[in-house]
Amino acid sequence: MNPYFLGFVLPFVASLLLTKRKSEKKRGVPANVGGELGCAIRNHRFERPIETLWEGITTLAELFEQSCKQFACLPLFGTRKLIAREMVVAADGRSFEKLHLGKYEWKSYADAFKTVCNFASGLLRIGHLKDERVAIFSDTRAEWQIALQACFRQNIAVVTIYASLGEGALCHSLNETEVTTVVCGRKELKKLIDISGQLDTAKHVIYINEEGVSAEVSLAQNCTSWTIKSFEEVESIGLQRPVEENLPLQSDTAVIMYTSGSTGMPKGVMMSHQNVLAVVSAVMTIVPGLGKKDVYLAYLPLAHILELAAEAIITGVGASIGYGSPLTLTDTSNKIKKGTQGDASVLKPTLMTAVPAILDRVRDGVRKNVDAKGGLAKRLFDIAYSRRLAAVNGSWLGAWGLEKLLWDMLVFQKVRAILGGRIRFILAGGAPLSGDTQRFINICLGAPISQGYGLTETCAGGTFSEYDETSVGRVGPPLPCSYIKLVDWAEGGYLTTDVPMPRGEIVIGGPNVTKGYFKNEAKTKEVYKVDERGMRWFYSGDIGRLHPDGCLEIIDRKKDIVKLQHGEYVSLGKVEAALSVCSYVDQIMIHADPFHNYCVALIVAAQSELKNWASKQGITYSDFSDLCQKQGTVKEVLQSLVKAAKQARLEKFEIPAKIKLISEPWTPESGLVTAALKLKREVIKKAYEMDLVQLYS
Repeated sequence: MNPYFLGFVLPFVASLLLTKRKSEKKRGVPANVGGELGCAIRNHRFERPIETLWEGITTLAELFEQSCKQFACLPLFGTRKLIAREMVVAADGRSFEKLHLGKYEWKSYADAFKTVCNFASGLLRIGHLKDERVAIFSDTRAEWQIALQACFRQNIAVVTIYASLGEGALCHSLNETEVTTVVCGRKELKKLIDISGQLDTAKHVIYINEEGVSAEVSLAQNCTSWTIKSFEEVESIGLQRPVEENLPLQSDTAVIMYTSGSTGMPKGVMMSHQNVLAVVSAVMTIVPGLGKKDVYLAYLPLAHILELAAEAIITGVGASIGYGSPLTLTDTSNKIKKGTQGDASVLKPTLMTAVPAILDRVRDGVRKNVDAKGGLAKRLFDIAYSRRLAAVNGSWLGAWGLEKLLWDMLVFQKVRAILGGRIRFILAGGAPLSGDTQRFINICLGAPISQGYGLTETCAGGTFSEYDETSVGRVGPPLPCSYIKLVDWAEGGYLTTDVPMPRGEIVIGGPNVTKGYFKNEAKTKEVYKVDERGMRWFYSGDIGRLHPDGCLEIIDRKKDIVKLQHGEYVSLGKVEAALSVCSYVDQIMIHADPFHNYCVALIVAAQSELKNWASKQGITYSDFSDLCQKQGTVKEVLQSLVKAAKQARLEKFEIPAKIKLISEPWTPESGLVTAALKLKREVIKKAYEMDLVQLYS
């Protein structure tokens, strides 16, 4: 048979037929629900919300035990051995820590279960009472998950706290929940010691053994009244003096998860075992072929529900979890010693989760690499990408069949090596992913990205784009555990009667909707409602519109809308998303003062892009901060923003009239963004108060 027919015509015709079928497919269908009137839909495959996928399994503790027995000999938790730690001095005199990490060392399901049982017994033997709470205050690692499952074995509610929380929020979280035992890492132990005088109920601290932790342990023993034990000590005590398990019911609180606090003090969301299990079960019906051959790269905070739910899914199917960190993810990550391999290169994962900020960095890193190489390599990449992009967008002139395989081998195989070369599925959560990033990652990594939408209050459950969905800018149909409803927000001009698509505030209902906020009845009543049929609903504050096929698109946020002096409404998040594609922008916050008729922007400038521009222009500067303050630099970035705004068809009043360039990145450690890298608007406004005043002067 003609190779042209096999390599081009056949795959092209098949793709057209598949595209037609996809466009006709109803992914979300109308649902008959109670509560406030609105436009409600459900997943097309399930008439009622799913609660559990396993017969007889109603809690996370039961699911973990079942998996540990079913997959006893398979590897579960993998951790890289630290070979060496060294300080490197940069050209500007600043010192940076670099790590030389070895291979992954694995703990099997059977061994993990023994450790969990021993640690659970040890907790009670060191004096923790069953009706008291345990806080886990650490970076993502195997010990975090072991401590979590150990608490579940004794029906102890776990308080999860972001490792990057500031002192005020940390004190608030620990005191409000009356935590008596804290499991923590080395740097978190130091934070606890610093605020020890402000903690009302802490009695026991269990530290994870790390290099250099002995200094903090000695300090804690000398200046606090806490019982200080190592993780291994607690495990050993439990091994010698076992305690019978006290397993939870599905309605019992599994986790009190503190939000990242983007709008003030963090709130503790009370999640039952049933809530989390419903999301775990629902996602498993969507992701194809999940099984024991999969390897998952864990690096997002386990204090974030996206990561916690993802790891529960992985253990549920008998797959393996290799732990890493955002700073050691790839061979070029900040903390990886030059010449050594990052986590992804060593682990070679097949699955990972990501938030938009991480995927944006991967995209920018690839583009910068390609631009730096220049010449033939850049030309080949540009041609390959444009050909595949045309195909992804449905053009018959794009690269299909054999041509696609050719570009994969010649160009994209090298890009895929960045994340180990075996990624077959990426779950993107958090804020909506830009279409540009979604297409770029899909083409370059050759893996579908399922964009999910959910909140801490819904255990990350809400919607989930299916694996065969190739459109961008949407977050999919309802998860099988959820109903999605749009209700009118007349004040903002969003109505379910809007044409061509219904629009309104997104309300989520189902068994994944949590109990409410810990010790905050007023706020709970404000955003949680129970309808006449007993269904719980959460009012998200996000604005969405429903496409004809039943997929949701996030278009606005009630809290992010500001009315300008002349009556125009500016959606801060929408403008930020449109302008973040500018190559000079690393981070951006739009600010709109209601007493003026224009908005302004604070921009963390992209160093490499701006320095490259300055070099081409022959501009001299003492340091990057100096470059950011030059009028010529500000003018160049502002012109670039205006261009991006016009491409996004922003209104004139939505385009920042003035900008301030910032040389230092906003990090969770600085307190200006959350651990999920969301802007803390009020904190940033306060930190740059004088700059904002000057922009409006």
